[in-house]
Amino acid sequence: MATKSLTARNNDLSQTDKQLEILSNGIFKDGELPYFKDKIAETQQFPLKPKKLEILQINVGYMCNQVCSHCHVDAGPDRKEIMTRETMLQCLDVIRVTGAHTLDLTGGAPEMNPDFRWFVEEAAKAGIKDFIVRSNLTIIRANKKYHDLPEFFKKHKIHVISSMPYYKREKTDKQRGDGVFDKSIKALQMLNDVGYAQEGTGLKLDLVYNPSGAYLPSNQEEMERDFKLALKEDFDIDFGNLFAITNLPISRFLEYLIASDNYEDYMYALVEAYNPAAVAGVMCTNTISISWDGWLYDCDFNQMLNLKVASKIQHIKEYNEAILQKRDIIISQHCYGCTAGAGSSCQGTVA
Repeated sequence: MATKSLTARNNDLSQTDKQLEILSNGIFKDGELPYFKDKIAETQQFPLKPKKLEILQINVGYMCNQVCSHCHVDAGPDRKEIMTRETMLQCLDVIRVTGAHTLDLTGGAPEMNPDFRWFVEEAAKAGIKDFIVRSNLTIIRANKKYHDLPEFFKKHKIHVISSMPYYKREKTDKQRGDGVFDKSIKALQMLNDVGYAQEGTGLKLDLVYNPSGAYLPSNQEEMERDFKLALKEDFDIDFGNLFAITNLPISRFLEYLIASDNYEDYMYALVEAYNPAAVAGVMCTNTISISWDGWLYDCDFNQMLNLKVASKIQHIKEYNEAILQKRDIIISQHCYGCTAGAGSSCQGTVA
């Protein structure tokens, strides 16, 4: 079975190669399920092509103060991959010439990069109008040096998108570790206190929900309503939108699916929920993803599988937007996760 090839840890295959192998063999190679490229070809959407570039999504490092069971980045305190200032300077050179208007900073915990604040300030000078920081919330409470992050976010009008597994302590701590819920609640209150999600401030605070198991997220609008009601009643917390994001079968979550014997059932669920209308709105069509060491990818998920862009331009130091816009977007079976149901991207549902 294809599932054995990943857990066997063959010495001649890297971890990402093993994950790609399992995603391309087994139930797909045997014809039980259609390859993603064949599925989108049914509606004349193959090859998938980029649209106008709007977002530069930059992963500034895999270091994180948490170790979450679903994390597609395999982030954690022991990860040493951190974007250097030299690579950030190359990113700034690109920001000055690109057509993108939004800088989306992710990790790990992006705030743990020692040059995080410098980079935000320099990117603003270079012309970025809209900032997104993907925060795990608990970093704000992790150490005194991070306690002023809400004020820093406010100063630069950063759109904070915060992971929040659930509005109940037990479910959140089970997915993310003991104490995560209480720290997250305190961080949200601190963000509210400086004006986030308050009328008239223009300070955006959105939450992200990922399922804790081998199932797809529920209706985003219904979940948002439940989250808002519970967080307001119990903790007087306000936020803007809830983004329900499907867990993609890669990295730590794929390992979980295999170890729990849920891989095949999960892939069947993704394929059965495939929605061709969601294909047009997936994040890879208007985004370039840049890794901590400067390599270019179609999306953050491809970055974790080491699937660099299909172009002669593959590193930030060689960046050429005109050439990159002519590429075909690299796809594989994990892309079913972004096109299941109402679709899913880093900004929630897409259809």
